[in-house]
Amino acid sequence: MPDTALPANGLEAVLRYNLNTGVKPVNETFGPANMTRRVSGKGDERPVVLHDGRAIRSDLDLEVQGFEFVDQNTKVKSFLDPEELKTVYYQECVDLIKKVSGAVRVHVFDHTLRSGDEGERTEKFLREPVLSVHNDYTEWSGPQRVRDLLPNEAEALIKRRFAIIQVWRSVSDKPLLADPLAIADARSLDMKDLIPAERRYPDRVGETYQIAYNPAHEWYYFPKMLKNEAIVFKVYESKKDGRARFTAHTAFVDPTTPADAPPRQSIEVRTIAFFDEDN
Repeated sequence: MPDTALPANGLEAVLRYNLNTGVKPVNETFGPANMTRRVSGKGDERPVVLHDGRAIRSDLDLEVQGFEFVDQNTKVKSFLDPEELKTVYYQECVDLIKKVSGAVRVHVFDHTLRSGDEGERTEKFLREPVLSVHNDYTEWSGPQRVRDLLPNEAEALIKRRFAIIQVWRSVSDKPLLADPLAIADARSLDMKDLIPAERRYPDRVGETYQIAYNPAHEWYYFPKMLKNEAIVFKVYESKKDGRARFTAHTAFVDPTTPADAPPRQSIEVRTIAFFDEDN
């Protein structure tokens, strides 16, 4: 494998932000297997420096930076087997999130498999890496997701602390070199950077945050991720006491990626974590 050492000050790459035009952007998926996407809004590409998160992994804290990098073996034999994902991998994610966050209950509600290979995406109904800085939930859509998924318990649940926490990992047997995940230190994200965007599905309407550029953003990534490593990160937090609440992230084109690198193959699992404490 070619040497892909970082420059002394980090890896220089271009990230796609969005401009706040005053018109609410729309991100819509539809069609067979809900695979066709239509997105509005105005992109804003910016050069940034991304730092090697492995160098500070022992200092990362879900409640401070908004993400942690962990070692976690998996017993999953095929990530393309939906039944194995639900019976094996979902429970692995529940156990991991409880350990990392201290949650007393974790409800897994969704997963997305992604591939950087267009042919594989078409054949296996996988999604593409998202090359746009975003956060998956907003002040409105975080509580609304609890109402959507757990309607009989929701009003009682959202009176107490809860968070939407995701687990991201490569599912390839080779080190991940193409389209890695970049993630921003939550402390560097300002509320004015968040652009609410309507998220339309065939059966419901949600909301995400697109992200406006801010030179204060501090970006990290984890070079050459392996299947037995995972990023745990928070995309919504109900408690407003100074802890991390939203974590901007995006796939990006790594300029050091070898031309013959295998395409990215990854999975993210989305969960709601509930805590034994009031908001």
